Amino acid sequence: MAPSTSGKPRSRLSTAERREQLLRIGARLFAERPYDDVWIEQVADIAEVSRGLLYHYFPTKRDFVTEVIRAEGERLLKMTESDRTLPFEEQLTAGLDAYLRYVEANEDGYRALHSGTSIAVDGVREVLDNNFAEQGRRILDVLCPDGEPPETLRVLVRGWLAFVVAVCLDWLKYRRLTRDQTRDLCAKALLDIVDLPA
Repeated sequence: MAPSTSGKPRSRLSTAERREQLLRIGARLFAERPYDDVWIEQVADIAEVSRGLLYHYFPTKRDFVTEVIRAEGERLLKMTESDRTLPFEEQLTAGLDAYLRYVEANEDGYRALHSGTSIAVDGVREVLDNNFAEQGRRILDVLCPDGEPPETLRVLVRGWLAFVVAVCLDWLKYRRLTRDQTRDLCAKALLDIVDLPA
């Protein structure tokens, strides 16, 4: 086992583990700084791998950031899958609890998912849009199980999702609300929007 640049033995990771390690490093860096200020060389140095190995996993920097955002979006969707047999209000509470657990456990990933990088890089915005669309579809499927939701409701739900992102980013930055207060604020906002009792 060859030593790393830090002098410690370099551990061998499986392909999946190495890819996950690189994506986690990318999430941290893209959460902290703009796309143009993140260098592939730095990612390779932190992971203690060659640039060639990193490019083997992600041929370009754009591919890398796209996969960082896609992985975080998929992680979020997986963690927030709800029990469709529950009443809407219970699904909402459980879904928001799961969402906030994801936000806490994957703070860098969440910040990266909703940073300026997600908007500024071609192709990355599409990944985020698809993630938002799936979150909205889950809500609309519960609210309108027997048919197509009206466009006004679709727009309101999408706006609420943007509201949740803004609230969560504020919560991560300032921690002035408890997690339960944050959840209840978001839940009440949606219940008010769709005219259901809080």
